[in-house]
Amino acid sequence: MSESATGDAHGVTGDGGPAAGATGRAGHEIDPVAAGAGDGTRAVRAGLPEPAKYEPTLPGPVFAAHYHLPGEPTGPYTYGRDENPTWTLLERAVGELEVPGQDGVETLVFGSGMAAISAVLFSQLRAGDVCVLPDDGYQVLPLVRAQLEAYGIEVRTAPTGDDAQLHVLDGAKLLWIETPSNPGLDVCDIRRLAEAAHTRGALVAVDNTLATPLGQRPLELGADFAVASGTKQLTGHGDILLGYVVGRDPEAMASVRRWRKIVGAIPGPMEAWLAHRSIATLQMRVDRQSATALAVAEALRERPEVTGLRYPGLPDDPAHKIAARQMRRYGCVVSFTLPTRARADRFLDALRLVDDATSFGGVRSTAERRGRWGGDAVPEGFIRLSVGAEDPEDLVTDVLRALDASAV
Repeated sequence: MSESATGDAHGVTGDGGPAAGATGRAGHEIDPVAAGAGDGTRAVRAGLPEPAKYEPTLPGPVFAAHYHLPGEPTGPYTYGRDENPTWTLLERAVGELEVPGQDGVETLVFGSGMAAISAVLFSQLRAGDVCVLPDDGYQVLPLVRAQLEAYGIEVRTAPTGDDAQLHVLDGAKLLWIETPSNPGLDVCDIRRLAEAAHTRGALVAVDNTLATPLGQRPLELGADFAVASGTKQLTGHGDILLGYVVGRDPEAMASVRRWRKIVGAIPGPMEAWLAHRSIATLQMRVDRQSATALAVAEALRERPEVTGLRYPGLPDDPAHKIAARQMRRYGCVVSFTLPTRARADRFLDALRLVDDATSFGGVRSTAERRGRWGGDAVPEGFIRLSVGAEDPEDLVTDVLRALDASAV
């Protein structure tokens, strides 16, 4: 793995900035998050309030539908569907991870990843507009396409790989990118696509779910929006639903905020607090899971029954060259195909350390035959394996043993 892809795992700070502990004027220590600290330091400290004597370092969730409002409502918190102090800290944390050390960026959290995706699409597009989607992205996107078209919005699609969306950009209002794509793990050049889209007057949104902010930072690569499901690796424990949108343009983000208010697509305060708490371990989880995913992919490469193996961290993966330029870590998902549906089912049944479950990014490994859901253009024996935080040797052994057991 290249140095740029390993981040601070080899002593390089997360964004090329000075190490933590730098001092500012009068000898006072600079906030390590703002000063360009490593990813681990940033994740642990992101979004924390200023220290106050006898107060918790991370305040507990605020459960409030309404607030005291004597006189004119000039304060930040008025009603529970609009704002919540627990959201505020989480939004600050996510923004510091997605666009560290930069002002003028707004983050909004949502009740799920699809709530965040819908907020961007339906707040920015109107009847008669053109939207470009990937045709190999998240399986709910075809449902989104149908709804957009029902509202009179033209939808064009193209594959993620080879930057194919470039060829359908003319006249578009919004380009939606998903890289790496789910579940096929193709990668496109975000900077190239963003520049081309902006030349044509289109906005650019990047689904950053699979990469996480520690894998890539879409806004730094030219995107207008970074959107993700916090349900997955960002929070990593498989116990909450969450989404977020990060953007720079105040007018565009005001529209996203208005959409959240209209549809009420908000997270509960407990979910927001759990998410913020979980982000503290993000760097440790991502580094462990990425390293183990590479080990699993390398082991699978030696198996003759495995075809279509994809992991962007493999040097010979079709996406590796582009991924190495724009990604700092390659993610926790490995995909591959077994010869038949029956073989895939036997493999999943034989696994002992891997749960047969959907979703990805959790500390416990999961795998599934994606064809069981429909909506993904994959072979019947296609497996999406999400690598967890188990010991690498144990997980590789379990996967290889299950392959052997499924052969009979």
